[in-house]
Amino acid sequence: MPSPSSASPAEHPAGSAPGGPSVVPGTVDALISQTRRLRGGIDAVRRETAGEELSDDPLGRWRRALCDLAAHQLDDLGAHLGRLRDGLPGSEEPGAHGTAERAALSPAPAGSAEWNLLTDEVTWSDELFRILGRRPEDGALTLDEFPSLLVEEDRELLTALVTDCLVDGKPIDGEFRVVHPDGSPRTLHMMGEPVLDDDGCTAAMWAVLRDVTTLRRGRDAVAATGDSLRAHRRRAVVERRLAAELQEAVLPPWYAPLRAAPGGALDVAARYLPATHATAVGGDWFDALPLPDGRTLLSAGGLTGRGVAAASAMAVLLGAVRGMAVAGTEPGPLLGCLNHLAGVSDRPALGSAVCCRYDAATRTLLWARAGHPAPLLFREGRTHPLRTPAGVLLGAVAGAGYAQAEERLLPGDVLVLHTGGLSADPGTDLLPGLAARFTAARSAQECVRTVLEEWSGTVREDDACVLVARVGS
Repeated sequence: MPSPSSASPAEHPAGSAPGGPSVVPGTVDALISQTRRLRGGIDAVRRETAGEELSDDPLGRWRRALCDLAAHQLDDLGAHLGRLRDGLPGSEEPGAHGTAERAALSPAPAGSAEWNLLTDEVTWSDELFRILGRRPEDGALTLDEFPSLLVEEDRELLTALVTDCLVDGKPIDGEFRVVHPDGSPRTLHMMGEPVLDDDGCTAAMWAVLRDVTTLRRGRDAVAATGDSLRAHRRRAVVERRLAAELQEAVLPPWYAPLRAAPGGALDVAARYLPATHATAVGGDWFDALPLPDGRTLLSAGGLTGRGVAAASAMAVLLGAVRGMAVAGTEPGPLLGCLNHLAGVSDRPALGSAVCCRYDAATRTLLWARAGHPAPLLFREGRTHPLRTPAGVLLGAVAGAGYAQAEERLLPGDVLVLHTGGLSADPGTDLLPGLAARFTAARSAQECVRTVLEEWSGTVREDDACVLVARVGS
């Protein structure tokens, strides 16, 4: 950093004042134009991220903080480039470069100081007095007095910087905090260097001090939001693992066929299907349970929300479904009890479910639904529509009743229960197009593999469950 006290005449060509412009004006103008273009680009990004600092998304808040910091830094850069182009304050002619343009430049305030070690003379610029909130008539502070302006925690830092500069000739480049007379904390960035006499001894110290409070706040905001984002992601990983372990512990095994009815009259297989991208586990479930009277319970459903809370609530409801089914409760009344449980729990939740009871002796399916997609019946290579009973979402209406429907199944029929994530696109269902392959399949597990093949070829925003029951001869 050049110092006024150490500059030699050769450093200032004839006709140029010390501190005046020493670069080609056109080069500086080009840099200013580039800075303005970058600033315009930052404004465009900030408009796109408007409101993210108020959202619950840690990633959005971090992005917004980065945009704000970049905008502050570009404003500061543009203002200092303008000063470099214009030269010393007050040197420009009236009207030069436009008053409005100069007023728009608002760099971080900067002032200079020089401490002469031989004469004990101290020189501060007017701007430094303003930055520190001192009146010029009160006088500038010596190097011994200056640390009194700093917060106590930073005084040792400044002392070390000054000592290294005066004793070892090291440049000063550091930040410290001062308390303004109005009580507000300020962060100053100090850059300085020793001024040497003809014998190479330190005769003075010269420095520039900038008020970088706004930039420091921006950097602190980026650091804080970054820490929050990293903590959020760590929690998300832990919660996803816990939710997945809970789901795996509760859901029946999918990796082997479930012979849910006596004599293998109903071949059942199921699978939990994750979303394409890593997201928190939801509250979807499937179940196939042999009942004491020889019938079979088939169910599927899902709760709103994700993570451990949704998986825990799913485990509670699934346990209730199994208990009521074993006790002989029919699908319609069972969903009525489930609706009551969803509404009065400590964490009420909305959900949907379909519950079926299959009698292998008569090949009769008795079923009810609560705001859930109806089971799909595939027969002879085609989708066979079922008469759909009415039923509102679980937890939506207290005391809601749920109608039942009955369907006679035939040997070779394939019944599919699923949750909503199996739509390839909004309004498009993946399963009906697999009718021919389902009918030709030799087992329920083969049907599930068919679904997996189709599922893996598309981008899925949500997870899902699928349960396939194939009626034997």
